[in-house]
Amino acid sequence: GRVAAARTVGEIVTRGGGTGMSGYWGQPEETARTLRAGWVHSGDLGVQDEAGYVTLAGRKKHLIIRGGENVYPAEVEAVLLQAPGVREGVVLGLPDERWGEIVVAVVAPDRPDPDPAEIVAHCRTRLASYKCPERVVFREALPYNAAGKVMRHVLQHELLRAG
Repeated sequence: GRVAAARTVGEIVTRGGGTGMSGYWGQPEETARTLRAGWVHSGDLGVQDEAGYVTLAGRKKHLIIRGGENVYPAEVEAVLLQAPGVREGVVLGLPDERWGEIVVAVVAPDRPDPDPAEIVAHCRTRLASYKCPERVVFREALPYNAAGKVMRHVLQHELLRAG
């Protein structure tokens, strides 16, 4: 690629002696995807301001493309976590014939009878409509890996299997 214009989301790519990246042990395909022509493609999305500071926007593999519009889960999740009745939550993209993908929120509620309409309404007052969850799915808790990260692939698999 090329350098993105200021205030435009792009993948964070670095090079130089300070990266310390020589590859992934026993994963040649992942290494080839990450290390290209001396550059480390981090898989992280970021926005650089006019002063050169970078703010993370999320992971490239988590990007949801709904009707040609990019939806960054981290942005939606920041709003979702402030919604009434939400203890923890994550946003995923699920395949959709009309839109390509739809936005789905998976929520662990902080009360017995959470209202999905209330959660969506909260999001609609703070986000563009295409970024708002079209479905809210409740779970007692979200699955985490040993590093403390939500296992999005587990949730995605469950949702796809459930239909």
